[in-house]
Parts: sequence; C-alpha cells; structure tokens
Amino acid sequence: MANKMRSTTVPRWPSIVVVFYCLFLLITSSPQVHATRSTPGKYTQDLKASTSLRLDITNTHVVMDNGFIKVTLTNPTGEIAEIQYHNIRNVLEYGYKETNRGYWDIVWNWPGGEANFDMLPATEFKVITSDENQIEVSFIKYYDSRDSSSIPLNIDKRYVMLPGESGFYTYAIFEHLKGWPDVDIGEARVAIKLQRRLFNYMAISDDIQRKMPSDDDRSTGQTLDYKEAVILTNPSNPNMKGEVDDKYQYSQENKDNKVHGWICSKPHVGFWVITGNNEFRSGGPIKQDLTSHVGPTALSVFFSGHYFGYSYGVSLRNGEAWKKVFGPVLFYLNSNEGNDPKSLWADANRQMFVETKSWPYNFPKSEDYPSASQRGRVTGRLLIRDRYLSTYRIPAKSAYVGLATPGLNEYWQQDVKGYQFWTQTDDNGYFEISAVRSGTYNLYGWAPGTLGDYINNDDIIISPGEETSLGELEFDPPRNGPTIWEIGIPDRKGAEFFIPDPAPKHWNYALLNSTEKFRQYGLWDRYSDIYPSQDLTYTVGSSDYRKDWFFAHVNRRVGDDEYEPTTWKISFPLQNVDSTGTYTLKIALAATNLAIIEVLVNDPSQRPKFTTNGGGGRDNAIARHGIHGWYTVASYEFPGSELVNGDNAIYLRQARGGYRFNGVIYDYIRLEGPAS
Repeated sequence: MANKMRSTTVPRWPSIVVVFYCLFLLITSSPQVHATRSTPGKYTQDLKASTSLRLDITNTHVVMDNGFIKVTLTNPTGEIAEIQYHNIRNVLEYGYKETNRGYWDIVWNWPGGEANFDMLPATEFKVITSDENQIEVSFIKYYDSRDSSSIPLNIDKRYVMLPGESGFYTYAIFEHLKGWPDVDIGEARVAIKLQRRLFNYMAISDDIQRKMPSDDDRSTGQTLDYKEAVILTNPSNPNMKGEVDDKYQYSQENKDNKVHGWICSKPHVGFWVITGNNEFRSGGPIKQDLTSHVGPTALSVFFSGHYFGYSYGVSLRNGEAWKKVFGPVLFYLNSNEGNDPKSLWADANRQMFVETKSWPYNFPKSEDYPSASQRGRVTGRLLIRDRYLSTYRIPAKSAYVGLATPGLNEYWQQDVKGYQFWTQTDDNGYFEISAVRSGTYNLYGWAPGTLGDYINNDDIIISPGEETSLGELEFDPPRNGPTIWEIGIPDRKGAEFFIPDPAPKHWNYALLNSTEKFRQYGLWDRYSDIYPSQDLTYTVGSSDYRKDWFFAHVNRRVGDDEYEPTTWKISFPLQNVDSTGTYTLKIALAATNLAIIEVLVNDPSQRPKFTTNGGGGRDNAIARHGIHGWYTVASYEFPGSELVNGDNAIYLRQARGGYRFNGVIYDYIRLEGPAS
C-alpha cells in the first residue's frame, strides 16, 4: 500500500518574483542571525531550483529541503536517515539501517543497576512550524511507566532548517517530571555515521587533520591495552602501517570543541559539527570529550563521564523535577571546486564564528529556549589577594570565570543538571558574561598561575534584559605561609612536565604537528623504560620540572601485565627550620585514576603522615591521553620538628599497584613555611 503523503511548500512564483523575494528576505531578515550569515556561494552546490523551504511528510519519513540540502528523518522515531547534498544521494553510510546513521542517544541506568544504551526512538511526530522562514519539526519519546526499559524522561528531539543555509540544526528538551522514579544519566550525544567510501579526511583543529585509516583497517589491526586503541597492521594505505589509532587521541576541551568533521575528496565536500555556544555543556571550559574519529563518525557530545569518572552525569532523586535544553548544534556542509581540504576547513571555521556571534539564536520555537531579550548579562573584575606575593591586589589575568548552579563549591565541575556560562578575564581582570539565562547562580573560577578555585557563594540573580554589575571581586587563594619551593604551574593540567616520545611502535602521525604531544599512545608505560629499577628523584634547586618530572605518577612494569607501586622523592635543602612552627604541603592533582598518594617526610619507612582522600578517583585521563581530568587540591600540615637544617626529603608513594593505569597527574606541588 502506498504511503500517504502531504507536503507544504512556498508557492513557486515566476522567476523574476523569486529573485526580488529572495533579495527582500536577505535585506529584512533578523539582524541577530540571518544578516550575519553568508549565502553558501562557492562553498556549496550551485542553486539548481528554488531556495524555498519544502516539507514532505509520509507515514515513514519526514523530508526537509531548502534547495541546498535535503534531510530525511524517520517517522515517528526521529533519526536522520538521509542527507542529500551536492549530487551525493546520501552522505550517511548506507551499510547501516536508517535508524542507525544519525541519531540522538543516551546511556542511563536505574540507581545501582546496569547501564542501558538508548537511541531514544520517538513515538510522536509533529510540525512545530513550516513557512517561508523556517521548518521546525518535533519527535517526542514519552516515559512509559508500564515498561521497565523506558527511561523516566520525556525527550523532545527537534530539527530545524532555515532558507539559504547549507546545513540544519538539532536540539532536544529533556524533562523529568516531579514524582517520577530515580534515574542516572551518564551520557548524552548525537552521533553521525558518514559514508565510508567517501569521507576519509578528518579535521579536528588547525594542526590535527589528515587522511585517516578506515574502519576496516582498524578491524584487522592489533588491539593494544584497550579496545579503542589499535596498531594498523594491514591498512589499505601502506603508509599507515604500524601507526596507532585511538579515538581518545582526538578529544578536545569544551572551549576548543567548536568545529570538527570530515571531508570527501571526490566530490570535494565537507561535513561539520559546529557548536555555537557551550551553555548546555558541563564541567567548565576545559572539560574534555570526544569529537570525530574513524568510522567515519562525527559526534556532538553534550556530556559524558570521559575524563571525569563514572559518578559524572545527571542523578535524579526523590521525585526531583528537572528540565534542560541541549543544543542547538549545526550540521554544516560545504564544497568547492578545488582539492585542498584546508579550504573547506577554513570555511567551516568561518561558519563557526558566524554561529558563535549569532548566539543566542532567534529561531528555536521551544519556550524552553530563551531569546536574547529574555537573557541578562554580568560584569565584574576579579583581583587576587596573596600577601605573600604582593602587598597589592593583583588583576586576575586570563582567569576563567563562570556562572553555574548555586551551592556547589568545588563540585561545580560535576554539575550537569544546570547551565554554565563561562568567559575569560582581560589583562586587567575585567570580565563580561553575556546571554545568561534568567535564574540564580554562583560565580566560580580559577586563574592560571594561582592555586585553587575561586568560589563566590553570594546568589547572583539574572533577570531578562538586565545587566548585573558585581564590581571588584577578591580571590583569596589557599595559602598558609610563604613559598619554600614549588614544582609545576598551577593551571589544572600537567602539560608543563616531561612528556616522553611514544615507543617506536606506538606513533600516531596525525599528531606529529600537534602541540599536544601528550595525545600520543602509551606514554604512561614509558616511565618503566626511563626508570627501570629506581624511581624518580627531583632535587629542588637543580632539577627542572620540564625535563625531570615525569608527567604521570604511575606504576612500574615488572613483567607481562605486572606492575608495582612507585615512590617519588623530592629532595630539598632547608636552613633555619622553625621546629615549633607548622609547615604545609599543598598538592594539586590534575587527574586521578584508582590511585592513592601517601606522603612521608624524611623517613620513607615510616607510616605515611597523609594520604589523598577516597578511593583515588576514576577519571581515566592517563589512559585516554588527557593530561588532566578531575581536579582536586589537598593540603597537609606537619610540625617543623620533622624537618632538619640541611638536606630533607618528601616522599610521594603511589600505594596502589597491579594495574598499568593506577596513577595521578600532578598539577602543582608547593611547600609553605610557617605563617608570618
């Protein structure tokens, strides 16, 4: 039986009328979005027919078409089945089912239960709007309390197409009604699987882009310490033989994860994931996550436990009501007549800047997405008061400051339920945070070069259309006394420490030009090669942390899959010890995975005076080439009677052995003298 069809389209006027109408739209459209957007021009297909929007609906499919691209969605489940562009019938992979080519998905579980991978098939389709200015359609998945496999959320997946745009948008509203069951959500994203035979060039950043191996090349490779990492043993491109490929090598921080994607050489077409703003992402500006990887796959990850641990995510308890909008994000396509992939990358970056400047968008029809007039902004100045460094307050230069849910203290990193709005201060410490949703927030932040978190627990109330001036704010960083010595730079990362070359068989040549050498595979295991029998000793005054402090405190390999704990020694001279005073050791950890650091002073055989808290964290940043993950600061006080005039030593013992990935990445270590 033939599918019933209905369609909506702008009437086709005589050609001269169409021309004048298009000019009218170009001139009169909203300055907030459309006036800043350029017609795709040379970077897209030639205009073959009408630029009017068309929406066709059948029992099984919904098709959006604007003359540049045509997008087919499954009805009523709401997956992306087809994207037609530039004479490519479908840029998505035909080898997958229609429902497995482009889709939203989440990972969730009942409290204490096993994880469920859910592709969120919707059960209801409706048209939100369809006219000459915009198509917006909705696919809703409702919670079914009779079904134990149904997540207690209502999820409204939206797709938006605008005229003259070489792409389309998606966003979703997640809602947990009051009284609904407890649930944990560990991950939410959109996944796009592109045609394998066409898309073989991946671009993540200016310095990480090239032709990539295929999924088949990975399947015939040698699996390394975990399934995501393989050595290419028989690739279709012989030049790649012996290289490592691992999707975690292409992760990015939120602040940098704005545009990434894939390029097809014939025809010369690019597919890009563009994120105009991070308000719906969590973990702050340097939280890392996946981008694009071999498949070819392109992801828009809204949140996941990668680099933070299993406890990261949305945890809903005691019938809590919750709602959040994720997105919109743009899937952008471009093309030209050349063969230089960097030209398409440059155009994708140009479009990224357009999207960034256009935020907040004026087109989403959901009442849960506030327009620019419904938002406010915050201004202020952050100054650092550290009397051991200066008698004056110091401007917090290039500090990160952000608004997030109140009352979180240092756990603002872990909040996923709310929205976060971040910016950086200028050289004089001034900042402005614009386009903030109405609500109540606290201000959080940190300044590179200064230890610890800035936390302002005063409620900041944002009202529509209003500016809130916070004036001058003081950051009083944690400090007990003057600095005796320090190792590293307090910037929440371990990138300044010694990062070795990978083992000869573990290179990924896609990363050769990258400034992020730590993305190479297997660097944790190089510790055993450099220190095969004796552990690291760092001598204050003569050692250089850039050369002599290994980037990760890990176990030593002593056999096949056998690892033993390691103890690092910090040797330092000290005169005029105050035996009655209190000394403080501050340790900032950039990442921790199943590790406990024991601290000993001068006598390594004694019982440890202090240990890092808890079970050691599970951010897995070492294995996933992250250089930072979950950030913590610990402070240990001990009497001066434990020190001597002359040579002293502090020992840091990583107490958990047996596993290659037990370890920490230090951010910064400082010994402070008694308060004066």
